Amino acid sequence: MPSPAGTDGTGPASSGRAIETDGLTKRYGDVDAVVDLDLSIDHGQIYGFLGPNGSGKTTTMRLLTTLLTPTSGRAWIDGVPVSDRPRAIQRLGYLPEEPPIFDELTGREQLRYVADLSDVPAAVADERIQDYLERFDLAEDADRRIESYSKGMRQKLGIVQAVLDEPPVVLLDEPTSGLDPRAARAVKDLIGDLADRETTIFLSTHILPVVDELADVVGVLSDGRMVAEDDPVELKSRAEAGTSSTLEDVFLDVTATHEEAGEESDTPEAAAGR
Repeated sequence: MPSPAGTDGTGPASSGRAIETDGLTKRYGDVDAVVDLDLSIDHGQIYGFLGPNGSGKTTTMRLLTTLLTPTSGRAWIDGVPVSDRPRAIQRLGYLPEEPPIFDELTGREQLRYVADLSDVPAAVADERIQDYLERFDLAEDADRRIESYSKGMRQKLGIVQAVLDEPPVVLLDEPTSGLDPRAARAVKDLIGDLADRETTIFLSTHILPVVDELADVVGVLSDGRMVAEDDPVELKSRAEAGTSSTLEDVFLDVTATHEEAGEESDTPEAAAGR
């Protein structure tokens, strides 16, 4: 059976940006999870990805990380088509909402295991692991089994393993979830440091101040469709005069407008005019 249109790497080549999609679409039966998504994200950018629950953010990230196959459209990571899974996954790091870690291992063993999978030389891995353990206040607990870790400690461990092999593209799904303010600050500082080293960060979160502080570009997804995309300053300038021009205002406005437009399109009058 042939691959869905464009998902086998055929068609126009990537322009070589860090993350790029062309008409990326994922359907489950009659349900559109992601529809005609076009992304063009440069190296070193921090891209804030926002949307209500069920808007398609996690599906998009799973498509970009090769965990899902698109229904149609194309996507590239650092110029490599996601259809070429072995090469694409070498170019990215991924923190899902639930970090994939083994409770039976210690924190240090987990990170050494991840480094080994990524072919990081042992001496280099040990140095990086120790640096990150100290950065995230995990050094004293590094040789305890993960089963004894709190949610915040597990989250920090998941972040470290996502960036340990220094991939050019890192996708973070709710990276500050479960973290206290000090740990959240450490994560934000890490994201800034990675971007300074030309690492691209694709950041999905419900915590709008994090995106407002860090993102170079913000995209807002609603019902699987991109409804707004710009730098945070420009997006906030769209807020109506006389209101507090915050990213929250923009988020609420553009998603509400999209939902209202969808409701209108489902009316009998709209259907008759199609």
